[in-house]
Amino acid sequence: MHFDENEPQAVREERFAAERAARRASRKAARLDSRDAHLGAAIVVVALVLLGWFGQWVTLAIVSGVFLIWFAAALSWTYADGDQGRHALQRAYNLTFGWGGGF
Repeated sequence: MHFDENEPQAVREERFAAERAARRASRKAARLDSRDAHLGAAIVVVALVLLGWFGQWVTLAIVSGVFLIWFAAALSWTYADGDQGRHALQRAYNLTFGWGGGF
């Protein structure tokens, strides 16, 4: 967003709204690729199963709680950003588990 201090406030607000709408439309039009997120979710599931298998209940609760809070925060952020429904869930899933592509 370019800021021009001599620009009237009403014009600036219209331009910012148009830029936000264009970014939102391009995000919604883009196909979400969840391969990396699937890998990250699989790693988390395996880690949680192993923690449960070995009886590490406190650690299991902490790790699963962290990912639950992380997903809830990502979901609320996507709703605040204007996404709704399945697309918001997909974006939150990718934000939560998308780090799996680094492995």
